[in-house]
Amino acid sequence: MIPIEIPPNTVMLKGLGWDSNIYLVRDENEALIIDTGTGVYWHKYIDVWLNENYLNGIERIIIFNTHEHFDHVGGNLAFRRYFEEKGFDVYFAAHRYTAEALESGDDYVILSFYHGRNYIPHEVHLKLSGGDILRVGNLELIVIHTPGHTRGSTCLYEPKEKLLFTGDTIFNKTVGRIDFPTGSLEMLKKSLQKLEKLDVYLGLPGHGRVIKNWKENLEYVKHLLEDFE
Repeated sequence: MIPIEIPPNTVMLKGLGWDSNIYLVRDENEALIIDTGTGVYWHKYIDVWLNENYLNGIERIIIFNTHEHFDHVGGNLAFRRYFEEKGFDVYFAAHRYTAEALESGDDYVILSFYHGRNYIPHEVHLKLSGGDILRVGNLELIVIHTPGHTRGSTCLYEPKEKLLFTGDTIFNKTVGRIDFPTGSLEMLKKSLQKLEKLDVYLGLPGHGRVIKNWKENLEYVKHLLEDFE
């Protein structure tokens, strides 16, 4: 597995198997992990970070889930267990709707059965809403609630480098499915209108390739959604 470095703070690991992409954002002695996959390959991602010294000097870790699907949250407890055993302080963060599903273990939404695995509920320490700021070291990431794929779907925007972590809201040339529980085409369209207002250099999606031509990709996807009407 080859890490994709996005200077100065971000490392992208492409998800293995059914896993989501996994991102590591670092500043000062803190790190943010965005999504954790299904939990099948968690050790492989950590091995890359250790081998490349990406975790050097880190003391505090926030694990943020972009939404409540198992391919993005299934590795949460494995990551926490490993890091806490190594002496890290670990906190979970998510939009409050995602947090509700993760704490209750609502598998109607989480869909662990879809992957033939079990989800174990856990506490989410930071329950966020749209407009909140998630701080990692000196970085401030803006929480943007973008329902449509699920009701808790959320993007994170880092305005200095103009990076947008999109989860499954928008990909390169497509969008996340809207036929799962709590999905909504109308909500997705409204969410894309929110994202239109942002100045984005790179879109960093939950699956697939980095979105390099942000504006063109957004327009393409908007026209694609017109076919669903």
